[in-house]
Amino acid sequence: MKQSRYYLFICLFSLSFLQFQSTAHAAQDLDGILSGFDSDAAEPEQTDTATEVDDFLSGFDDTSEELTEKDESDSTFLPEWLDIMGSMGVTGTVNFAHDAPEEAQADFRGLSMLRTNATLSSEVRLKDWQARISAHGFYDASYSFQDREEYSRTLLDVYEKELEIDDLYVQGSLSASLDIKVGRQIVVWGKSDNIRVTDILNPLDNRVPGIVDIKSLRLPVTMTKLDYYTGDWNLSGIVIHEVRFDKTPVHNSDFFPGDGPLLPEEKPGLSLDNQQYALALNGIFSGWDLSLYGAWVFDSRAHITIDEDNSLFREHSRVFMTGMSANIALGNWLLKGEGAWFDGLEYATIPDDEFSRLDLMAGVEYLGFSETVLSLEIVNRHLADFDERLALVPDIAQEDSLQTVAKLVRDFANDTIQVKILLSVFGGHGEDGAFERFQLDYDLTDDITVTGGIIFYQAADQGALSSIEDNDRLFFELIYEF
Repeated sequence: MKQSRYYLFICLFSLSFLQFQSTAHAAQDLDGILSGFDSDAAEPEQTDTATEVDDFLSGFDDTSEELTEKDESDSTFLPEWLDIMGSMGVTGTVNFAHDAPEEAQADFRGLSMLRTNATLSSEVRLKDWQARISAHGFYDASYSFQDREEYSRTLLDVYEKELEIDDLYVQGSLSASLDIKVGRQIVVWGKSDNIRVTDILNPLDNRVPGIVDIKSLRLPVTMTKLDYYTGDWNLSGIVIHEVRFDKTPVHNSDFFPGDGPLLPEEKPGLSLDNQQYALALNGIFSGWDLSLYGAWVFDSRAHITIDEDNSLFREHSRVFMTGMSANIALGNWLLKGEGAWFDGLEYATIPDDEFSRLDLMAGVEYLGFSETVLSLEIVNRHLADFDERLALVPDIAQEDSLQTVAKLVRDFANDTIQVKILLSVFGGHGEDGAFERFQLDYDLTDDITVTGGIIFYQAADQGALSSIEDNDRLFFELIYEF
């Protein structure tokens, strides 16, 4: 059943491609767009639609997304140097593929999320300097309709409520060619919209995998960033002060693999010894761009080790990464490429050795159809000097792991309706897991957006995605922005 659904999705994606081709109109030439950029462009905000090609290509710079300025009429009661923005909304999911749980097990059938969420942001601008603070919070009322005793205390702490500071930074110009940005922020590396290769500086919120795009999952981290501009080039030096890792499914949740909780995790604290460092060189030219990266950071993947008391725990080793990425615009085509070499990887099954891995990504986007973006991205991660023991529990590593992501985005009704279809496959034929997401966004007004869709999951033979098959769900969201 799952396999047939997977192939049905591919057929639907192909038919959509043919339908759009028959009604296509040529999009504007990307070469002309790229030639209009200079090295000190504004900070990027990635988008999915062909009608926002300019904003999309400005994402070549590696920096965080910024607030969109409101009309003066929206903030007449505020001084011109101060902006206050935010949103309120409700997000829900309904699981429809779960079987009845065994006794004393959590029941995830039916309503599995009913979050009331809110964000609030404030930005102050004074001449060449600006400061920003933003926060978010949510409360998930779905657990109030269930038997709370079925859920672990850890699960409720992670999924039921949250209040967190997001962006908190000050940025400005030290000179005509030197900028500084200090505080909690997001720095985006690489060119891919769907797969992470060189984009390693910010962790992700993966508590509910696949339900939103990566750009909505990045978690801010406290760092100091210096940018030097000269000609077509920008050199960024970064010191990462806060050690932060991905938010992942916890024991007793419907996405958690295995029956028992994870071992205790040792997380590096804030200290001089735990500072992380990164360097990026970015060039933007007519019709193409190039970025070179280097970083010495903690591995986001924890491995099991033994302490002096012979107790098992999880820790994160230091890894060194060197990489590069590039975009080339050819008419209506945008070609993407990324590569990264990781050195210093550690595993539990061979504790005395360190390993290296090469990640290579190739992607393409086509913008030649009216109001439509078609994209395909493929990455292979090759573990050098592979030892068969690495394939054993708990590492379950592979010599080569493949991921493919195909996406179609189409705008209708003067950009008030957007349809998105996304397919993500791990392994050559989904043996390492897969999911398909069908989504529709409707701008009810300028301030209110309604989102609805469905997502299907296929489980992996083993590993982190081995327990996701029954998590197929409907999802919806109502957001009011002010």
